[in-house]
Amino acid sequence: MPKFFTTGDLIENNALSLRGEEAAHIYEVLRMRTGDELVVGDGDMTDFLCRIRTAKKDEILCDIIEKRPNENEPSLKITLFQALPKADKFETVVQKCVEIGVSRIIPIDTKNSMVKLGVKEEKKLLRWNKIAYAAAKQCGRGIIPCVSPLMSFGDAAAYASKNLDKAIIPYENEKQLSIKTFAKEFSEGSLGIFIGSEGGFDKTEIEKAHSAGIRSVTLGKRILRTETAGLVASVIMLYESGDLS
Repeated sequence: MPKFFTTGDLIENNALSLRGEEAAHIYEVLRMRTGDELVVGDGDMTDFLCRIRTAKKDEILCDIIEKRPNENEPSLKITLFQALPKADKFETVVQKCVEIGVSRIIPIDTKNSMVKLGVKEEKKLLRWNKIAYAAAKQCGRGIIPCVSPLMSFGDAAAYASKNLDKAIIPYENEKQLSIKTFAKEFSEGSLGIFIGSEGGFDKTEIEKAHSAGIRSVTLGKRILRTETAGLVASVIMLYESGDLS
């Protein structure tokens, strides 16, 4: 059954409505009409089983049949701090990481980042959040993960240190602490995962991360691409926490 999202102000008593692009997609692409059923989330961990009462391309009005909590969100809340990769790789990172259960994605600017957003940032952010929105619908998320504005590495490290329970930074020169070992120590709460660009992290950034309490971990013997590393690290953490088992 297809899932959509609406906002709290469009939910009242035993009815809700979908407008804009959602309504147009339901009406013109899926060709759903009066009597058809669908699931609508409020983006705040509640889903509604609904039946369409009236359908127009600019508004779909639904009767709520059943209200139920969304149970698809992991207990481990991952914020992915992803250095900007080249081409459209960041779009892939957003889509796949939202699908597996990452809660938030923050692009970061690092010393070895070859991509600079500049005046394109607002436009890019809009597109990335649309991709996150579509991925959240497709996989039945209870929230719509946000792609936040670009941060410098220093600001990101400070943010993680202040606002998250733990944070890790996969690093090719780390030989002692594996991510699997770390995952057995920490499986619930808020976690930051820092991923470098194609050129990896500069040594001074690793030192800055350690000073902020961010632990370096190894992902194994092979060096992964930037668009792969965040996905792999997130999957390992979610699997070890029991979310993907």
